[in-house]
Amino acid sequence: MSAGSPELALRRLELTVLRRLDGLLHGNHQGLIPGPGSELGDTRVYVPGEDDVRRMDWAVTARTTTPHVRDLIADRELETWAVVDLSASMDFGTADMEKRDLVISAVGAIGFLAGRVGDRFGAYVLHGDQVHRYPARGGRPALYALLHSLAGAPRGTGSVDLASAVEMMAAAHHRRGLRVVVSDFLDEPGTWERPLRRLAARHQVLAVEVVDPRELELPDVGLVTLRDPETGRTRDVHLSRKVRERYAEAAAAQRKATRAALRRGGAAHMVLRTDRDWVADIAQFVLQQRRTAHLARRHPIGGRGK
Repeated sequence: MSAGSPELALRRLELTVLRRLDGLLHGNHQGLIPGPGSELGDTRVYVPGEDDVRRMDWAVTARTTTPHVRDLIADRELETWAVVDLSASMDFGTADMEKRDLVISAVGAIGFLAGRVGDRFGAYVLHGDQVHRYPARGGRPALYALLHSLAGAPRGTGSVDLASAVEMMAAAHHRRGLRVVVSDFLDEPGTWERPLRRLAARHQVLAVEVVDPRELELPDVGLVTLRDPETGRTRDVHLSRKVRERYAEAAAAQRKATRAALRRGGAAHMVLRTDRDWVADIAQFVLQQRRTAHLARRHPIGGRGK
């Protein structure tokens, strides 16, 4: 992570997450992202300055002529599990942070918010040719221990087998809950799409794609030496206009294929970039998911909306 004491860096991460995202968790045990285990709670009178207007129940408000909101209640004592990709491709960053730092931030955000509603959090960490399992536990000490391990993991350890880790997690944990996959998804979608689809058949799945802007387009800087972080191979390339255009087209095609595979696999897809405000992007994603879930409950397929 960033320079300075690891403990201080994690504390800053927690404060950042809770100050900027905790407002999304109003209500009685409201989940990070509404899923099959969530239920609509009671309708009550809207309290100005305290309640989120996005939870306004317009049907009840219209009938009573008094503003009402509806709480969203999720199942208690759930477990959230994450597959965390720490392959060598994460040791890269050309903007505000490296992709590895963004992975740790994303895991921390999900873990802190899951802990705020009482859920236990566990992880399968892919590092080199090994998968390290961290049991699902509640409380800050367990999450801090996980984040310390992620921050201290050695660099440059090659590629990982994302599909096998997803299958391992699916086989080990059958109770319904949130499953998160944090990766850059640079492997061919055909390698991980089927395991992801099987995982989503039982659980709510969130795919967090970590991206650096130089993976999307190259600068006009002439001759450069490019190195593959997972194989160590290098190659001198002149970044002509034609090369940069072909690179941008290939990158766009790869991301399009990733989006399509995640959609077919039934996973919610959140993109975090090293050159953007990742906390704001998480907040925007969560709010959009909740708006979609609210509309789906009010206007179910095959039924009539009120």
